Amino acid sequence: MPIPHRVVIAVFPDVDLLDVTGPAEVFALANRVTGGRAGYEVRLAGPEAGPVVTSAGVRLLADLAFAEVGAAVDTLLVPGAVDLKPDGPVARVDNTVVEWVKATAPHARRIASVCVGAHLLAAAGLLDGRRATTHWSTAAQLAAEHPQVRVDADPIFIRSGRVWTGAGISTCMDLTLALVAEDHGEELALAVARQLVVYLKRQGGQSQFSVPLSRPPAARRDIDELRVFITEHLDDDLSATALAGRMCLSERHFARVFRQETGTGPAAYVEAARVEAARRLLEATDRPLEQIAATVGMGSVETLHRAFRKQISTTPAAYRRRFRTTV
Repeated sequence: MPIPHRVVIAVFPDVDLLDVTGPAEVFALANRVTGGRAGYEVRLAGPEAGPVVTSAGVRLLADLAFAEVGAAVDTLLVPGAVDLKPDGPVARVDNTVVEWVKATAPHARRIASVCVGAHLLAAAGLLDGRRATTHWSTAAQLAAEHPQVRVDADPIFIRSGRVWTGAGISTCMDLTLALVAEDHGEELALAVARQLVVYLKRQGGQSQFSVPLSRPPAARRDIDELRVFITEHLDDDLSATALAGRMCLSERHFARVFRQETGTGPAAYVEAARVEAARRLLEATDRPLEQIAATVGMGSVETLHRAFRKQISTTPAAYRRRFRTTV
């Protein structure tokens, strides 16, 4: 019998639709992939139970009124809403939501904001003294209104103890995948990412796009399957010769087909995938550089350094200092 994990997502008028449905879908897929063993029970809570009209005009149905939620909350997820002004979007701060978050947060095992929901957490005092992120378009507003919060608009999400903050709207998927990884491990998070047709789970830090998603979809299924193979076997021999052999093509023909389908050569693609995997390990672990280099198939720290300099103009150590996730 799985241990239930109660997820409560706040909903209120004009909430961003994907902020709510994206995380809910990730948790639902985690349950599906594990045959229910993940144990996520998602409930929507609003000022009142019943219909809530989102910013997209689509109605959601709040299962519970805020007053009915109670103290048993494992994950409290707070999305956001914006008002469109002549100078751009402004995060909306609803005092009813803020007061409920303030009252509920002490009993929640984990708290996360999605997009401009960070403004609600900040107004509730939950981000004081913490590093946090939000949608890039309202980061200046968050910093101006809450100088006690260390606002960083670069990462797609940030963890500070039991408080997580996510950036732009679609990054809700990355944030929720990270929550699943914390609960059940990277293997399940990656399995869910594949169900979402996201080949690599993006980490916080600076990684805005996983390598496969940054390339156009391949028309040939075998090339798409090879791309998945590469991301799952980074410490294998991924030379053009080895990959061509796997595809039963001559090396020259394979290189031509791969570039035509992905927009880049095999060697450049493999290097980018290995750098991204190294970035994830630098962000999420304290493994030594020698071990990371071996895990991602770089072979040596020197090769790792060269690739980082070439791909992102920094060193692995400097990248870790900047983007290591705070636990």
